[in-house]
Amino acid sequence: MICKGGAKGRLSILIFHQVLPEPDPFRPEALDAETFHWQIALLAEHFNLLSLPEAMERLSQGTLPPKAVCVTFDDGYADNANVALPILLKHRVPATFFISTGYLDGGRMWHDTVIEAMRLMETDLLDLSDSLGQRFLTGSIHEKRRSTRRLIALLKNLDPSDRDALIQRIIEPVSSGLPTDLMMTSNQVRRLQKSGMVLGCHTVSHPIFTTVGIETVRQEIQQGRAELQSLLDESVTLFAYPNGRPFDDYQAEHVRLVRDLGFEAAFSTAGGVATRNADRWQLPRFSPWDRIPSRFMARLLLNAVNAASTRVPLS
Repeated sequence: MICKGGAKGRLSILIFHQVLPEPDPFRPEALDAETFHWQIALLAEHFNLLSLPEAMERLSQGTLPPKAVCVTFDDGYADNANVALPILLKHRVPATFFISTGYLDGGRMWHDTVIEAMRLMETDLLDLSDSLGQRFLTGSIHEKRRSTRRLIALLKNLDPSDRDALIQRIIEPVSSGLPTDLMMTSNQVRRLQKSGMVLGCHTVSHPIFTTVGIETVRQEIQQGRAELQSLLDESVTLFAYPNGRPFDDYQAEHVRLVRDLGFEAAFSTAGGVATRNADRWQLPRFSPWDRIPSRFMARLLLNAVNAASTRVPLS
């Protein structure tokens, strides 16, 4: 069998981010509603879809059903509530949404600020040779898309304060036109809760843990959870690492911190499936990015047979 149940059961945990109403040339990696709809329909037809809390309990008990799958979303985009939620409810699919609380009610993640600023630029060239040693073509959509990818890759490796200062310089000519509705409002988060969805912590401002000190990480996690618990009036017990790649984005000390803070489970972006003996504080997730149904299904099944666990040694 592709995915055995019981004590040898394997759990595939899928990650989504945005679900746009229509395709966007500036966000080619983002799902649109039509694609997400057939993906969820296929999942509902061919897999056993569980809420993440139920899956965690059944994983530890050794009672997972065959072909068990969980759906998760990271960051807290408004389209999760406006576009994805109606599709999930139509197919009775539970999902968990990991929220970065600092962007609720009008905020923007830094890479989205870069994308939207590049969209609005009317010049043919963005000259950052004095800071990044490069210039970026911005005359056409194709040039803007390519330049945006390069720029985000460079900014990602900077100290967050240096990165944010440079972004403020980049967006200055277009700052008044930047959107303030990309991320959820507090009411949209509550709507997810009232619809039966699960909410989890994803820090306040989504820092990559390896780029900041451990006390900053602690504050980000504790504040993010406290803000979400206050908003929902319920305990928040699940956590997702920002960016989520073991070693690159978080390390052993961060896993220990998340465990010591009392989270019941935490999730990475290392591919593979969760098994009964997996590290509960760095469970694997993956993104099924294919836009063709047959390939989408094939990737799900291939992931289900990959039981290798990527883990950071706890010491």
